[in-house]
Amino acid sequence: MKGFILLALAVFAALQTVESACSTCRTMKWVNCEGAAPPCTCQITLDDSNRPAIDCEKLVSKCFLMKAEMYRRKMGQDVRTNIGGKPHEDAIMDNDGIYNPDCENDGKFKAKQCNNTEECWCVNSAGVRRTDKGDKNMNCSKLVETYMIRLELTHKELESNNKVNVQALENSVKNLLQTRYQVDGSLVKNVQYDPDGRYIVIDIEKEKGDRTTNLGNMAYYMEKDLKVSPLFNNQTKVQLNGGSQKLDLNKIVVYYVDEERPTITMQYLTGGIIAVIVVVVLVVVLGLLALFFVNRKRQQRYSKTQQREQS
Repeated sequence: MKGFILLALAVFAALQTVESACSTCRTMKWVNCEGAAPPCTCQITLDDSNRPAIDCEKLVSKCFLMKAEMYRRKMGQDVRTNIGGKPHEDAIMDNDGIYNPDCENDGKFKAKQCNNTEECWCVNSAGVRRTDKGDKNMNCSKLVETYMIRLELTHKELESNNKVNVQALENSVKNLLQTRYQVDGSLVKNVQYDPDGRYIVIDIEKEKGDRTTNLGNMAYYMEKDLKVSPLFNNQTKVQLNGGSQKLDLNKIVVYYVDEERPTITMQYLTGGIIAVIVVVVLVVVLGLLALFFVNRKRQQRYSKTQQREQS
């Protein structure tokens, strides 16, 4: 009888564990999971009628995440709180911010995005705009792959007399990318550190033509982690090992390098940038005019002086 009771308790505990595993999704906290036993189904809500199933052992596609975030905003659900430079002359930043993207069934971005407007543009595999904006007739023939990403991070001040060991930092970067963001550590090509600015630069690069690793997904998850709005159910604070102590990261900037050059021109600069350019041009023009009039007055004075001397 005692053995039967122990067996029943073990079965009950196992069922509770399975049910718990099916009620949460390791890589995405905004999902609904159903099923009392594997295989359970986990779905992410993109809009009122679109809830695709996802694999909770893999990072969810950035396109699905952005679309889910826009939907949650619409429903009034909170989603976020508020040696570097470009790694390549063609590197681009995500200056447009989040929008409501069009996704393929497998979670990839559609090459042309319009955000439910008459204005459209082409994006790369990370969903970042890589062309000027146009109308709905613009041609985005294919989704261009992002093969390199530069992460620029800063960390909080260290305790007095502590220094960062660059080799320990590099090992920690590779381990973090592999264990949390599912990116092979061998793709880390370079890690630089500036102690004065508490500045870390990480270059991650895959082979051109490789479609097995999506660097855009990794960068988006990391951005969310460092902006105090993690997508993982595991809310552990992201830190790097500096050798003598853990580094608390507080800022991140991401650059994207694509397999083909972007075609963004000066035509669609933001209003703020245009205003700065206009001010700079005006200052230069006014400076040149002032210099012209000063030189003219000097010449007039010199001519008058010469005439007096001759008389």
